Amino acid sequence: MLKTLSRLFAISTLVGTGLVASAPAGLAADIKIGEINSYSALPAFTEPYRKGWQLAVEEINASGGINGDKLVVISKDDGGKPAAAVTAANELVARDGVALITGGFFSNVGLAIADYAKHKKVLYLAGEPLTDAITWSEGNKYTFRLRPSNYMQAAMLAEQAAKLPAKRWATVAPNYEYGQSAVKVFKELLKKAKPDVEFVAEQWPPLGKIDGGAVAQALAAAKPDAILNVEFGADLVQFVREGTTRGLFKDRSVVSFLTGEPEYLEPLKAEAPEGWIVTGYPWYAVDTPEHQTFMKAYEAKYDQHPYLGSVVGYVEFKTIAEILKKAKSTETDDLVAAAEGISLDTPFGKITMRAIDHQSTLGAFVGKTAVKDGKGVMVDFKYEDGANYLPSDAEVKKLRPQG
Repeated sequence: MLKTLSRLFAISTLVGTGLVASAPAGLAADIKIGEINSYSALPAFTEPYRKGWQLAVEEINASGGINGDKLVVISKDDGGKPAAAVTAANELVARDGVALITGGFFSNVGLAIADYAKHKKVLYLAGEPLTDAITWSEGNKYTFRLRPSNYMQAAMLAEQAAKLPAKRWATVAPNYEYGQSAVKVFKELLKKAKPDVEFVAEQWPPLGKIDGGAVAQALAAAKPDAILNVEFGADLVQFVREGTTRGLFKDRSVVSFLTGEPEYLEPLKAEAPEGWIVTGYPWYAVDTPEHQTFMKAYEAKYDQHPYLGSVVGYVEFKTIAEILKKAKSTETDDLVAAAEGISLDTPFGKITMRAIDHQSTLGAFVGKTAVKDGKGVMVDFKYEDGANYLPSDAEVKKLRPQG
């Protein structure tokens, strides 16, 4: 049995407020996990994500828990604000006595939690934050990341972009850590693959406040051959709508981070762009046994199809369970040692958490957007293994601080 952190509570999942309810006598909830995310700031992704981790916790506890102990999740909403996330992390560690912290959506929030984890010496498994800094320039012993990073997704997209005849490129991205990081690494990788390309325009609208018409007009004025898009959520809808109205995408290639994810593609409905090269998740056409098992369980529990957030939340807690089982302890150093190099099966296949930089090898689907039956979908897609889009150990040592 793992070192018991608390036997006062019996609910296997505590959601939303972070408050803990009293449990019926005789029941034990043994290992507390602190979960922080931007539920109120971006529910399109975080609500499916929460359902994904709830399903995982239910499965973990139903199959015997962690070496006989059950998981308890204490969940907090950071509102998309780094300071609120750090406050939540401190409450979870200092007051609630969690074994580790997980979650995060926005990259700037993830970096704030990672810095807290470094200084407080608590393990943090970042699920969604994509900035490369979280595992490289600002990486630390206590922070790990699940999703394929900006570098990994940029490498997948640049590989396809290099095949296009386009020479003149323009970019549009939200003006914060994620957008800045994504544009920077895409530029570097595309120029490396195709040295004659040039970037002729950049647009940096504030997150959540894009003026789609002005952005589209500015990009069109630069007369690019192709566009890199990093907008997502409601900003993506505005950009697509205004860009389509102004003919921005006509006879131009568009390469786009995340647009193939159902969280962002479905709201576009029949307005979804066609022919964009994107990363995403075509849940309706992934027929591997691992994915089918996950999808059927998710649909049976929630009566709706999974989203990419669902997969992230599910795999995030399956990873935590494997770390705890391997560590046979809730001491932070034991958890860190167990996490480094750990492998597990996921709905997308086997992944490994690299010891060299604490980045998992979870991959992404790369394909093109299309409209079918009045809905945006991904077509001509392929799952790209994240392990094939990561730099060598020698390169990582140059990017990541030691210790």
